[in-house]
Amino acid sequence: MENSNQESTEEKKTGRKEENCRLSVIVPVYNVEQYLERCVDSILAQTEKDMEIILVDDGSTDSSGALCDAYASRYEQIQVRHKENGGLTSAWKAGLELASGKYTGFVDSDDWIDPDMYGRMIALAEREQADVTVCGLVFDFEDPQIPKREEISNFRKEVYNRRELENLFPTLINDGYFFGRTLQPARVTKLFRTELLRANVKYCDDRVAVGEDMQLTFPVILDTRKLCVVQNFYPYHYWINNKSITGKYDSGYMDKVRLLNSRLLEISREKNVYDFGPQLRNDFLSMAVLAVKNEIYRNYKAGRRTVTAHVRAICEDPQVQEAIEHHTMDKLSTSIQLYIWLMKHGHYTLCYWLVLIFFKVNYYLGREYKRQ
Repeated sequence: MENSNQESTEEKKTGRKEENCRLSVIVPVYNVEQYLERCVDSILAQTEKDMEIILVDDGSTDSSGALCDAYASRYEQIQVRHKENGGLTSAWKAGLELASGKYTGFVDSDDWIDPDMYGRMIALAEREQADVTVCGLVFDFEDPQIPKREEISNFRKEVYNRRELENLFPTLINDGYFFGRTLQPARVTKLFRTELLRANVKYCDDRVAVGEDMQLTFPVILDTRKLCVVQNFYPYHYWINNKSITGKYDSGYMDKVRLLNSRLLEISREKNVYDFGPQLRNDFLSMAVLAVKNEIYRNYKAGRRTVTAHVRAICEDPQVQEAIEHHTMDKLSTSIQLYIWLMKHGHYTLCYWLVLIFFKVNYYLGREYKRQ
């Protein structure tokens, strides 16, 4: 009994749990009753059996919470935490508090994974003693007319030691392209050493609601000593339903972009392993261009005058103007260069019409949907 109390005290002091299994899989859950069984069943079917599954019900208002409890009553490796709604970051952080695996992975509750995903990733991680192991993903669309699409990893080698990772820092956040990132931020395609996650969870702000994964993977990669990639392996199925494609207007998108950018700058300064300022400026400008497009093709029903006023507010923001003036992206497409020129010189009405025309042309040509 004395030892148990000592261990409990140590856990409170360090924030570390004793390792009880090899793998913890954290699933944030919010109003996904129609998809949850597909997700959880795919995790239960893993060839890697030394694992626990942590379902975090983030204040669901449908039957998702009850489904989580039903799974926990049937499978001893599943545990559930119910909490008030706090957003995606708060949900996976709550799951991490319960994790007792040597490694931690994440699966979003409307997605699913192939049976050998974690088995193959853990085998490589164990062989190389890697801090982070990466796989690929497949975009699966609800619309059967849209073909599946693989996201190709920007990590070209199987194993990166610390020096090789540092050689990637000059293009980690931006490589000169629009949203060009060597670091693809998705947490769901990565297997993390749990202790490394815990060391960096302090950087993850619950308020961040755009690019949430970047505030996790960015600091972790900066501390990583060895990273491995399972080559030509796409076991994660990222589900894109019809609502995701059409999207909805987000009036607060630019405020969320500013918050993310400020958090990433703080992480960069505190880690102090490389000057990511110019890359983060480029990334901020990419997101500002996306914000302008969001205003136009997702809010066009508000009318041209209203929309162009919103576009003006984005473009005349001093941080956006500074990013336009000093960005170093030299591999931009002609259309993105045109958008940035129009944003710089105040041609908001012309920008409005061009975005709508490009959007409608792409739609009617049936061009493949690209997730930003």
